[in-house]
Amino acid sequence: MPKRTLININNLPKFGHCRTKTVSKTDMPKARLKEDTHTEFKSSFTDAVIESLTAFANSKGGRVLIGVDDKGLPVNGFTIGAETLQKWVNEVKNKTQPSIIPDANTIDMGGKEVGELSVKEFPVKPVAFKGRYYKRMNNANHLLSPVEISDLSLQSLQLSWDSYPAHGKTFDDLDISLIEKFIERVNAAGRFQLLTDATSSLEKLKLTSGSQITNAAWLLFGKGNIGYNVHLGRFKTPTFIIDDKMLNGALFQVVDEIMQYLVARIKVAFEIKGIPTQRTEIFEYPLPALREIALNSIIHRDYRSPIDIQVKLFDNYISFFNPGKLMGDLTPKDLERDNYRAYARNKLIAEAFYLTGDIEKYGSGFLRIRNEISAYPTMKLKVEEIPNGFHVELRYTEQKTSTSVKEGIKEGIKEGIKEGINLSPNQQIILDTMIINPRVTIPELSEIVGINEANIQKNVKKLREFGKVKRIGPAKGGYWEVTD
Repeated sequence: MPKRTLININNLPKFGHCRTKTVSKTDMPKARLKEDTHTEFKSSFTDAVIESLTAFANSKGGRVLIGVDDKGLPVNGFTIGAETLQKWVNEVKNKTQPSIIPDANTIDMGGKEVGELSVKEFPVKPVAFKGRYYKRMNNANHLLSPVEISDLSLQSLQLSWDSYPAHGKTFDDLDISLIEKFIERVNAAGRFQLLTDATSSLEKLKLTSGSQITNAAWLLFGKGNIGYNVHLGRFKTPTFIIDDKMLNGALFQVVDEIMQYLVARIKVAFEIKGIPTQRTEIFEYPLPALREIALNSIIHRDYRSPIDIQVKLFDNYISFFNPGKLMGDLTPKDLERDNYRAYARNKLIAEAFYLTGDIEKYGSGFLRIRNEISAYPTMKLKVEEIPNGFHVELRYTEQKTSTSVKEGIKEGIKEGIKEGINLSPNQQIILDTMIINPRVTIPELSEIVGINEANIQKNVKKLREFGKVKRIGPAKGGYWEVTD
């Protein structure tokens, strides 16, 4: 075992400590150390060391190796005195706000001694060095913008911008009819129960306090122009606009209006088959995926930014842009996984859409989008952070025109056969319709499928027995949830 000697431990500030640990040549890793998200090299102790420590404290923690060159090798002639570690710790403590106290070590790297200062993620962020705030990104320190500083502070306090009072607005500025519709939808969804009284219901959800309303309440139920736009356009080329429209209103209304605009303009293929003749509509894009992306843009946009949400529809692709990048340490790459951790920029707004059943559990949105486009053989999903915001794109090379060409879901069909589930054509149409319109009624399904209501009821019962669909809420006012 390597020999460790504690030094100056009694003189150290609370939570900080210095120690020496020896690493023999045989214990040294064969691969040379590299700078990364959690490691930085410095040839000597300077203010740059403290800058890196604050960047680590504002991220996921990390260490600075002092006396190591850019190649990860010990610097010749570098020495550490008996009181050196103590002086470094004290200087870091005095030059950071709030004060951070790093762990201090000396490490014998193959016979040469280097210093190590390390910190964990600080619980109260952001930490400043000389009035500036940094965050570790890959192998470099990133100077935070005022908006990023504000985001870190709100996250640290477990608050969100939408929970703050709406400046100059009172309860009288809210549309009571929108609040009543919201209460009906919440109670129908069954995830929470509200009283019919608008005042007590909003207070129960912390959207209001007396006559004072939050930013979330104003955005969800405000009368008239709420001050934030959604700009939609149909484009032939990036510079040739066929038509466009500007939306501005309460968020629940805006989501519905986005979908109305898109459904009216995207291409639709018709598949005729069966006896009696059945006509199946195949939309250019899966409508549930479009709605999920629209919801994501509305719920997670940064409402401190004056930039509009932008939705652009082209001949073979559609793009959504919203101001505000991903929250926390979430990256576009993380969204490709099925178990990514979600962060809500606007917690009260996200909760409102969750209670109405418009979104499922947090962090499932892009999983649902990927599942929807899997039935579109040539369609690809692209997500990326770009200057000032977040961009999502759906693009295809060949429009889907037949339900019999389902390369993207062949495996799903095979799995269904393995499970002993073989849906009839009518059951598949019912299931597809419920995905597109969760609030579709039995009479409407009868008209779409072309069979009487009694047979619709029998097929829906089978789908429920198969575990493919379940009913959320009452017969009147509830909706269908496709579970598989």
